[in-house]
Amino acid sequence: MGTDLHELLRSLRVWAPEVTELPAFDPSEAPGAPLELFTRWFAEAVAAGQTEPHTMSLATADADGLPDVRIVTLHGADAGGWAFATHAHSRKGTQLDARPYAALAFYWPVLGRQVRLRGPVEQAPAEESQADLHARSTAALAAALTGRQSGVLGSLEELVRASEAAWERAEREPDAPVESWTLYRLRPDEVEFFQGDERRRHVRLRYRRTGEGWSRELLWP
Repeated sequence: MGTDLHELLRSLRVWAPEVTELPAFDPSEAPGAPLELFTRWFAEAVAAGQTEPHTMSLATADADGLPDVRIVTLHGADAGGWAFATHAHSRKGTQLDARPYAALAFYWPVLGRQVRLRGPVEQAPAEESQADLHARSTAALAAALTGRQSGVLGSLEELVRASEAAWERAEREPDAPVESWTLYRLRPDEVEFFQGDERRRHVRLRYRRTGEGWSRELLWP
């Protein structure tokens, strides 16, 4: 007998108390800029045992304006923006080249929290992109050396052969360059912090960039 998707969905809960703690969030005590609050929430997600808190959804649009989304890893966040990396010739890389604007979303269910950002995206200098790659693991370098991301793959055997060659080079040349590897930074125009509430009185605080810094406003849940 096949799985009944709708029945399965109805059996699931959101923020079950045995795995989720919904902390109070007083937006009047939030800092004046979003980076400080993001750093605090990120650290709290790590402390709460959130699995892979540094993963995030990255949404882009192609040259025709059609949306696309995938999960990527946060490489850092500072005054310059929130950073991630990929090959310039990948699907997301070519989309960002055509439309250099994107959105990010973090979800930390152990605390019932989301953080959403959107804004323009810029490429980091090549030297910084290579330094980012070589600061990562051998596995990351091997994957980058395998290349051809988003291209059509003829067979899994072809992937195995290319990957094995890339692993050998990564272990032999830990500083091997990958010219297509590119570090990107999203400099947000908007950042929204969402704190879930068991009575569905969710708190949503949105920061908007202004000429003088940041404005803050609450949103209806």
